[in-house]
Amino acid sequence: MSISAQLVLLLCACCVQAQDFMSPNVNVLSELGKIKDLEERVKTTENVMQSQKNSVTELTTKLDEVKSENEALKTTVQTLQEKVESLRNENEVRKVAFSASLLASGEGHTGPYNSVPSPLIYKKVFTNAGNGYDSNTGIFTAPVKGVYYFRFYAHCHGGIKMAVSLFKNGERQCSVFSWKPITNGNASNGVILTLEKGDQMFTKLWENTWVYDDPASYTSFGGFLLFPL
Repeated sequence: MSISAQLVLLLCACCVQAQDFMSPNVNVLSELGKIKDLEERVKTTENVMQSQKNSVTELTTKLDEVKSENEALKTTVQTLQEKVESLRNENEVRKVAFSASLLASGEGHTGPYNSVPSPLIYKKVFTNAGNGYDSNTGIFTAPVKGVYYFRFYAHCHGGIKMAVSLFKNGERQCSVFSWKPITNGNASNGVILTLEKGDQMFTKLWENTWVYDDPASYTSFGGFLLFPL
């Protein structure tokens, strides 16, 4: 085929394509509208996604704030619990008091001794708040530093010499004494002392003296914490 014939065929083909594009079957404005509508949808979708992203960011920020507040509340609660526990312990420390009489049961004299070997052991315990008193040894051991009050009573029958002293860590503090009364003899004494934790309080007979006790608990020893230091 000659070049002239080929050119003629090419021109015919171009004309056909131009006619197809311009034919009523292809609505260019409609297609452009669709494209524009699609662009609007894409833009709307992007806006929605951005809004959701902003919402997620705000929600994450709020969650972080809530977590921080929650941690702060936990710390506050823990601090309050520690304070309550401290107050409870302090209140328990204040509960120190004891009272006991000499004989757990029956009646009789204790003593006399040529050499007093040990403290008087008060076996009948009425109260021992704080567990400071030991009924096996007759010794009260201060569970906490503070100011304490102690009092002791002693009883004897007529014609018997009776004398008892109160000791702090082996050092005499005060005493009671009755010299062979005609009838029964009674004596009492008391003292307020500052004790360190671990200080020990007890009573002892004097040499060659007696004390008497029975279920009426005539001979007794007691004390309590006035306030801690």
